[in-house]
Amino acid sequence: MFRAPKDLFRVMAFAEAVSWTLLIGGMILRATHDLDVAVTVGGGIHGFVFLAYGATAVIVAKNQRWGPVPAAVAIVSAVIPYATVPTHFWLSRSGRLEGDWRHEPTDHSRDHTWHDRLLRALLHHPVKFGIGISALVILTYVVLLQVGPPVDISPEG
Repeated sequence: MFRAPKDLFRVMAFAEAVSWTLLIGGMILRATHDLDVAVTVGGGIHGFVFLAYGATAVIVAKNQRWGPVPAAVAIVSAVIPYATVPTHFWLSRSGRLEGDWRHEPTDHSRDHTWHDRLLRALLHHPVKFGIGISALVILTYVVLLQVGPPVDISPEG
């Protein structure tokens, strides 16, 4: 389905922006119509997509050999509403999303680390890798749901 890292990153960057819309819309409905369930639904969807985007950003950053700054920008952009979209455009225009999944080692020095070998091994089995990453995101989401929502530290809360 995602033949190149740029395809996966684009879908997840836009999904993260849509999930912000659901969360903000839910907050508006809660404030204007006392619909707490709107935040529960919008926030739940946003939380799950936020984690999935974060996992995607890490995998694509590793595959594309981004340095620490582009990787950090990609990951942190999920915290700022709608920032994943301009981040996607920046990474795309700067050529950081070009290229295929790295299935085979090259002469590049980064290709000889254990984590690069692990990434290549996982990429040889994309369905299993996708299921594994999805399971990890779901597990993280469930654990965070058990921990509870973020604490309201406002004076009214």
